[in-house]
Amino acid sequence: MRTDIFARLDREPEPPKIETPRMSRHRIALFGGTLAFYLAIVIAVLMSSWLVTLDWKVMLFRPYQQWPQIHAFLDYYVVLGQRGPTAVMVACWLGWRSWRQHTLRPLLTLGASLLLLNATVGAVKYGLGRLGPHYATQIGSAELFAGGDIFPSGHTANAVVTWGILAYLAATPRARRYLSAMSAVVSLGVGLTTVYLGTHWLSDVVLGWAAGLLILLGLPWCEPLITRAENWIFAARERLSARSRLVPAPPVAAGAPRPVPAGQPAAAETAAQTQVRPPAATGSRPATVVTAAGGRTRAHTAPPAHQSHPARSERTPVTPAGSRRPPHADRTPHGGTAPARPVAGG
Repeated sequence: MRTDIFARLDREPEPPKIETPRMSRHRIALFGGTLAFYLAIVIAVLMSSWLVTLDWKVMLFRPYQQWPQIHAFLDYYVVLGQRGPTAVMVACWLGWRSWRQHTLRPLLTLGASLLLLNATVGAVKYGLGRLGPHYATQIGSAELFAGGDIFPSGHTANAVVTWGILAYLAATPRARRYLSAMSAVVSLGVGLTTVYLGTHWLSDVVLGWAAGLLILLGLPWCEPLITRAENWIFAARERLSARSRLVPAPPVAAGAPRPVPAGQPAAAETAAQTQVRPPAATGSRPATVVTAAGGRTRAHTAPPAHQSHPARSERTPVTPAGSRRPPHADRTPHGGTAPARPVAGG
């Protein structure tokens, strides 16, 4: 019996199941408003409006020179927006929840949100090609289509999605409120930190907040696909476990009776136990079949095949009748003539 902590956790009652959010009217209205705000920011930057002027004013203010005492702390704090470390931390937590609740939905939801984040934010980044503040070439310019990749801010959008997914998957309304407030504070701080460090324009951060919020608001549309993927994974696991439980049949030696499979009628077992005696040496008697019940039945056999003559080495030597002595070359049989002998000495 297992005595480790995982065995004790298995015996604990399961927490309440995760409630799947739906696309309600309130959520659809928020999604539409956020999308309109997103498009307004993009248009304002494309037209080099007052928002681009504000970007330059904040950049020329150089916050990292105004408050240098917090520079070291914010260098570490901005890691909360990097995709690699945050994805690993959140995946560990959601993986533990998946194991406890016997479902893959938390991990699949995180994977779907990160996939949407890479596709949407990455497409806009490389499509607009905006340069960052440290690489700007002309004061007052939007720095678009110059080979950059900082609009919208990936750090900010990643912080909104990665930490906001915890609130999205919360099991209770109270936990959802607390986690929503925590993710808002973290993502707001990460965005402002990138502006302080001079790695992003202010408009980059604002668009990153809108991009991450759009992904969280649109996740309920992905729930049917997530459910289908989870069912497919569990079905594949069941098929693999069923194959591993199949025990291969043991090899049967030559001449040995084969085992009767389960479910065969009793007649098959009787036939398998039937033994046939070989025919007699003379070949004149038919073979006798001994059944399992103990009776005997004569079986028709083919006529014996023509026996070939034994080899010369297997024949019995022929001797004269009435005599047990072997023939001798020097002795003359009765009524015969002695063979001529050579005359010795001339």
